[in-house]
Amino acid sequence: MVRPLLVLGLLALGRGDGLMDALRRNQYLQTMGVDVWVSRRPASVADAVVATGDMVSAGALAATPQVAAAASAVPPTVARGTADPPTITTWESLRSEVLACTKCPLHGSRTQGVFGVGSREAQWLVVGEAPGAEEDRRGEPFVGRAGHLLDAMLKAIGLSRGRNVYIANVLKSRPPGNRDPKPEEVAACLPYLMRQIELLRPRVMLAVGRIAAQNLLATDVSLGRLRGKVHHFGELNTPLIVTYHPAYLLRTPSDKRKAWEDLKFARSVFQGLNPT
Repeated sequence: MVRPLLVLGLLALGRGDGLMDALRRNQYLQTMGVDVWVSRRPASVADAVVATGDMVSAGALAATPQVAAAASAVPPTVARGTADPPTITTWESLRSEVLACTKCPLHGSRTQGVFGVGSREAQWLVVGEAPGAEEDRRGEPFVGRAGHLLDAMLKAIGLSRGRNVYIANVLKSRPPGNRDPKPEEVAACLPYLMRQIELLRPRVMLAVGRIAAQNLLATDVSLGRLRGKVHHFGELNTPLIVTYHPAYLLRTPSDKRKAWEDLKFARSVFQGLNPT
């Protein structure tokens, strides 16, 4: 039996929240398997924030250890300035590309491509690793038990996939047996995620799990060392926070408290971008 986990309670759930909002979030935390207690002193967001100046540009993704090894396996893109007219990417045209993609062998074993889900006006982007069996069947990222846990985690900080967050994966096709993505698969699929980011232009990104974090940040540093910091992604220097994958938390519920700290940290970063 896993011991109940203690986290900062209702006073730390956000400024100006009413009693009903606090009660709802209490329920979401209970869904995550996290017990709540109320601190006797006001919680300070500033106490929890430790930011670094890490920055990753879109071009630096080519140097990702997982991607670099497969660079020669991916046909080069057409350089800008050629005779071909530029292609204007829209959400629907990009979705059609993903669903019809045959750039890596995974298309032969998948049921369907898994594009993404959520509000296309969202200020938050959550990025995971790859579709699992249920995601492959339903065509939506983060469903099943891991998806339910992710929804509860997001609701605890006021987010919902149908309202104010967009969710996508590094890979759009399921690897057989839910194995780790191969470098050539990441190299073929990552440009789709980059174009989703360009269309969405999120204010904050949340990378869930080692695979997503390492590929977005072009690093092989462990997830544990990437947590608790503000990284920056792309030319817009979008703040990026790293946390555990919900599937990992289902296997290791003792780390749910750490994930909750990551979520509060990400919320504090976002609030700093939108001062009230």
